Amino acid sequence: MERLVQASLPPDQGRILGIVSQSDKQAEMFTNGFLKNSLPGMSKKEIGDFMLRKAVVLKYAKKKKEKKKKKRAKGLTAKQRREMKVFQLKPEHQKYELFLPLHELWKQYIRDLCNGLKPESNPQTIQQRLLKADFHGAILTVARSKCPSYVGTTGILVQEMKHVFKIITKEDKLKVIPKRNSVFAVEIDGFVSHIYGSKFELRSSERSAKKFKVKGTIDL
Repeated sequence: MERLVQASLPPDQGRILGIVSQSDKQAEMFTNGFLKNSLPGMSKKEIGDFMLRKAVVLKYAKKKKEKKKKKRAKGLTAKQRREMKVFQLKPEHQKYELFLPLHELWKQYIRDLCNGLKPESNPQTIQQRLLKADFHGAILTVARSKCPSYVGTTGILVQEMKHVFKIITKEDKLKVIPKRNSVFAVEIDGFVSHIYGSKFELRSSERSAKKFKVKGTIDL
C-alpha cells in the first residue's frame, strides 16, 4: 500500500490531471516545508514525534490579521459650536407663528406623558413628570424674578440651556431669561405648574435622571 501511495503517476495520467510527478528528493523537501508551515514553532524531531502519536489535519498556518481600531467620529467642540453659531437663531426665524405648531406638539406630548390632565389628577405626580419633561415648545411665563423687568414675560421656549431659557414672544422678540432667581409658570389644559429656575439649572437631556423635591424655594 505504501509503495502504491509513493509511486509516480504514469505520464499520460499526469497530463490529463495537470500534475507533474516530483522526484523523491523534491517530494521530501515539499513535505518537510509543508509540515514546518503547518506546525510552526516545532523542531524537525518534535514534528516527527508528533506525527507518530497523533493524527494531524495539515494546513498552512494563516497569519492573524491585526484588527484595526475603529475611530469614533468626534463631535464638535464647544469652541467650534460657538464659532459656527450652531445655537444662534437667525433673525428671520425669530417669528412666534413659526413655533406654534411646535407648541401644539408639545401639548400632546405632555398629555401623553401625564396620561391626560384631568381635574382629579394628582398635582404632585404631574409636577414630578413635568420636571423631567422636555419643555421645547412650551409657553413659559415669568411669574416671579429677582429682576422685575423679566416678570410677566411670556413666550414659546425655543432653546433651553443649562442656565437660561430662550423664548420667542408674540412680538417676535427673542428673550433670554436666566433660570436662577426666577419662577416660571407653565399652563396646559387649565393645569398651571410653577418651576423654580434655581433648582432647574441643568440641561434638559440631564433632567430625566435627576431627583427633584416636590416643593422648591427661591430667594427673591
